[in-house]
Amino acid sequence: MQWLDWLALIAFFLVMIGIGLNAYRKIKGSNDFYVAGGGLPWWLAGISHHVSGYSGVVFTGYAAIAYSTGFNLYIWWAMNVALACSLGAWLVVPRWARLRKALNIQSPTEYLKLRYDIKTQQVIAWLGVLLKLLDTAGKYAAIGVLLYGFAGVPIHYGILIAGFIAMLYVTVGGLWADTMNDFFQFFVQVAAGLAMFFIIQNQLGAVGTNYLSMWDKLPAGHSDWFNSEYSPLFFISFSIVIFLSYTGGTWNLASRFIASPTGRAARKAMVLSSVLYLIWPLFLFAPMWAAPLLLPDLAIADQTQIYSMLTVKYLPAGAVGIVLASMFAATLSMVASDANAISSVLSRDILPLLSNKFRNENGDTPLKIARIVTFTFTLATILIALNKDYFGGIIGLILVWFGGLIGPASIPMVLGLLPFYKHCGPKSALGSMAIGLSVFVFTRLFVAEPSMALSVGGPVICSLIFFSLAAIYNRKFEVKPEIEDLMVKLSRDEQESEMELAESK
Repeated sequence: MQWLDWLALIAFFLVMIGIGLNAYRKIKGSNDFYVAGGGLPWWLAGISHHVSGYSGVVFTGYAAIAYSTGFNLYIWWAMNVALACSLGAWLVVPRWARLRKALNIQSPTEYLKLRYDIKTQQVIAWLGVLLKLLDTAGKYAAIGVLLYGFAGVPIHYGILIAGFIAMLYVTVGGLWADTMNDFFQFFVQVAAGLAMFFIIQNQLGAVGTNYLSMWDKLPAGHSDWFNSEYSPLFFISFSIVIFLSYTGGTWNLASRFIASPTGRAARKAMVLSSVLYLIWPLFLFAPMWAAPLLLPDLAIADQTQIYSMLTVKYLPAGAVGIVLASMFAATLSMVASDANAISSVLSRDILPLLSNKFRNENGDTPLKIARIVTFTFTLATILIALNKDYFGGIIGLILVWFGGLIGPASIPMVLGLLPFYKHCGPKSALGSMAIGLSVFVFTRLFVAEPSMALSVGGPVICSLIFFSLAAIYNRKFEVKPEIEDLMVKLSRDEQESEMELAESK
């Protein structure tokens, strides 16, 4: 990297910190800090949801998959997410906004105390916190790999730099800072991604091909929808994980919908995110798919650095820094929103059970506590990232550990919002999680080299089957009145009814 690249990267960091300091003025209490006062515009929520789905993992771990297996990455990840978002926009997402209005919640797990009981709430909350420690650590590790590939900065220094920046602006500005940074980062990512797309297209022309005709020159199977261990069975099993994760099982994504003013606004946000997932990855991944023609025969250990290699090799000074800034943008967006969401769960649902000092006289979370918890969680994820190799590296943290465990943890929380599952109580919720976790442990300990489909899909499919059968079996029992009342409130809120009535006139 040249001095122009470093200048671009430093300018980007300063803008991010400036946005956080600007958002600081909007924060009057924990309601503003965690859910933006329930006033997050749909277009901002949609772009933030979309940007929060990317991280340095896309440019490292997923880049390696694109290099070695080809187009199938778009099918099992981007298309899968787009389909999940489209379905979730109608089934689940509006219910999060209505939930905030019905129960005045600020964290995704806060409603579980009413929906099930406090024991179930605590199990889901603690499991979710542990999962996000691993997931967020994987994202910090990815940005460390990227900075090493671009500038030769040792990976642990890259982790510390990314952690410090994220810690600073999200601790100060909360969800407002996070979503406004997402909006800024989206345009940085698009500008850098399009520049990379057209420059690599030009380089392909020099070797007598382009993005449309290059597939015949790539290794066998690279144009296939399914390749290697990323099979149709993996697609199906991963689609369940994706649906649960992107509709609220991943708490930072749920917070975008909880912060929406109405269920209708939340739905519009999800539809926008779905459209972006369908289109933008076709441009973003194109250089990674073309990489075997421009950087042939890379060792497996080097494949996580192909995006940085292409950038440094073909982009002019200054542009390299912008591309690296876009990758930092994607990663910091995710880790900051993770920190905000986890902090809300810790300070609202877990810590008050340990001491009354974590609630003020109004039963709310003191803003000081919210910021301290956010800072502490971020620090813990940085420490895990520095020891990523103990968990199987970046892909081990993200796909295997997080992907395998997020499903069982999400099923009672996400599906518990739907009327079909209203008969599922605490025993059903805890039972489904226990079965999913048992399957995960079994495959890790007793199955030699389990496939991706089994590692990721086995736990969530078993949990889903159990939870669905429990919903059918328990229909002979009456549902508690408060649960019935909650389901009615989640089906439609008064403001949306008034809006629809006005439109009909």
